[in-house]
Amino acid sequence: MASNPMQQFTVHRIGPEIKIAGIDLSFTNASLFMMISASIIILFLFLGSKEKKIIPDKLQLTTEMFYTFVAKMISDTAGSKAKPYFPFIFSLFMFVLFCNMVGMLPYSFTVTSHIIVTLIMALFIFIAVTIIGFMKHGFKYLSIFVPSGVPAVLLPLITIIEIISYLSRPVSLSVRLFANMMAGHTMLKVFGGFVVSLGILGGWLPLSFSVALTGLEILVAFLQAYVFAILTCIYLNDALNLHH
Repeated sequence: MASNPMQQFTVHRIGPEIKIAGIDLSFTNASLFMMISASIIILFLFLGSKEKKIIPDKLQLTTEMFYTFVAKMISDTAGSKAKPYFPFIFSLFMFVLFCNMVGMLPYSFTVTSHIIVTLIMALFIFIAVTIIGFMKHGFKYLSIFVPSGVPAVLLPLITIIEIISYLSRPVSLSVRLFANMMAGHTMLKVFGGFVVSLGILGGWLPLSFSVALTGLEILVAFLQAYVFAILTCIYLNDALNLHH
């Protein structure tokens, strides 16, 4: 184990260096664990849906629970108009969840602890939702920045606040996931270091904290995937159903 708790977040190259037009496209440990997470999801969903039994086994039941959970989240948050976007939101939720969970394994790499990964996902969602909004409503979509019932004297100020709030969506969405995963893994590493340095006699207290923190981090991993997905649904709802 590395003594530096931040060393676990280091991205390093696997295999030869690949550069195209000055851009480094080399295969890294982040790429590897994204592929591992995606492969686990595909295998999990394939095995869970391979045999459609009337009385489902544990794997099929778990798969159906994930499906029902995301479907209900979309229905409750964005309504029936968002049903065509179920495959995207379901894929997003599963990818973030499994990346978080794979990162909990010893000697693995937490992809979502890097701001560049979460920011790219958040920017894609932001751009896609904005395009959907303009496709559905045309320039009327800009009315999202002008809340109804606001006094004329406050309208310029409120409009500026709404624009800033809208443009900050990808930042808040990405930083929330990145910061929570990075902070949790850093704390686990720090307490793990205390256990090793204090030995058998004094290490039981940080060890108990590490066990409790591990359980909390698993919960956080699920909650952050849920928050990421439900905020995507909320943004999609704003694009599909103008409330201003």
